[in-house]
Amino acid sequence: MPAAAGKTTALREVRGLAVIAVPLAGAYLAEVAMIVITKVVAGKLGHLELAAVGLAGDLVFEIMVVLAGLLSVVGVMAAEAEGAGDRRASAHAARQGFLVATALGVPGTIAIWYLGGVLPLLGQDAEVVALASLTLKALAPALLPVLWFTVLRNFVAAVGHTRSILAITLLAVGLDAVLSYGLVLGRFGLPAWGVVGAGLALTLTNWFMFAALLAVVVFTRRFASYRLWQGLFRADGPTIAAIFRLGFPVAVIVLLESGLFSAVQLLMGLFGALALAANQIVMSWTACAFVIVLGLAEATMVRVARARGGGQGALARQAGLIGILLSVGIMLLLAIVPLTMPDALSALFLDPSDPAAKEVTQLAAALLLIAAFFGVFDGLQAVATRALRGLRDTVVPVWFAAFGYWGIGIGGGVVLAFPLGLGEQGLWWGLAGGLMATGVALTWRFLALTSPRRGQRTGFP
Repeated sequence: MPAAAGKTTALREVRGLAVIAVPLAGAYLAEVAMIVITKVVAGKLGHLELAAVGLAGDLVFEIMVVLAGLLSVVGVMAAEAEGAGDRRASAHAARQGFLVATALGVPGTIAIWYLGGVLPLLGQDAEVVALASLTLKALAPALLPVLWFTVLRNFVAAVGHTRSILAITLLAVGLDAVLSYGLVLGRFGLPAWGVVGAGLALTLTNWFMFAALLAVVVFTRRFASYRLWQGLFRADGPTIAAIFRLGFPVAVIVLLESGLFSAVQLLMGLFGALALAANQIVMSWTACAFVIVLGLAEATMVRVARARGGGQGALARQAGLIGILLSVGIMLLLAIVPLTMPDALSALFLDPSDPAAKEVTQLAAALLLIAAFFGVFDGLQAVATRALRGLRDTVVPVWFAAFGYWGIGIGGGVVLAFPLGLGEQGLWWGLAGGLMATGVALTWRFLALTSPRRGQRTGFP
């Protein structure tokens, strides 16, 4: 291919990625903003409330993202069908995804309701546990609308109409801000329910998001030809089996990754409530940076899957490579924030009158320096994982993730934190090492599967 033609194709792919990625990144960032707003408001009550709401919210978020990871293959299946020009198959995948989401969401809701009883067994501060348990009960009813919204979002992204997702999520941020300040602090004429109000604000906001996106799909002409609701409650065993077969390894990968951060959260709790509060600040920043790249990662998955559905191996490789390179560049730019403004980030979460504010700020600043380093590899592994998912390669990455996230990440972090005496910072350096190893390994896997030589020998992967 001539150089000019190759450059034109690459620019076209960048535009194709941007059309999907920018609205998704904005939507994901808005979703994280809702969680951050809730933590900021809870922090006005004190560092104990910040630690409790953050702990409860992060644990529920981990459950949600694991189940959403399994459901993400609905987007792969729908995107493949779109690439092949088969709208009926695209809608069928979404319908079966709804049934799977419901089957997962009901027991998941019950599990979240009783999750507070497990926290004392994990060595957490008793005051934090009491507050976190109340928050968990208020958050439990949010799981089902989150999973239903996830299925709709995957379908809408596969179709390529992501602007509606962004618009809805931006509206949800405003709603969550009003509900959080109202139900936590008693503003706007609402009752002051403290940590319970924090959980309830997120629950109500997630129900709004699902209802709004449902209305878009039902009443927008663009989706009318898909007939999404025709036979909605008719289960198709082979398709459901395919969702679980492809989605289960994805859920395991997400569990390994999200469990990595949950484990660090719980280990940080062993150092006390102050360390846990500092960790909440750092986790909030890393989540904001990560979801910007997550939008790019989801777009990369869709573009790779579409190319695969159309039998275009070279385009699939190009989409993955461009997504990977863009992720590294974006995360390098975002690293400027924690490197230059650590105290400003902490000030968003802490009440200056809190006697512990200065100590929490100092620890958070030290951890933010490490977060700036590992964020580059966090973005790399996110895009590489989803590029592989677009190729339906979901099993081998599990082994990479298990060794990288837990063998190096948690294993190395525990050694650095406790035997070697690096404390809280040691846990985060372990995170950095685990994400670096995993990101490099997953990138190598994608390049190997899409190499021209392999394609010549075995056909498109």
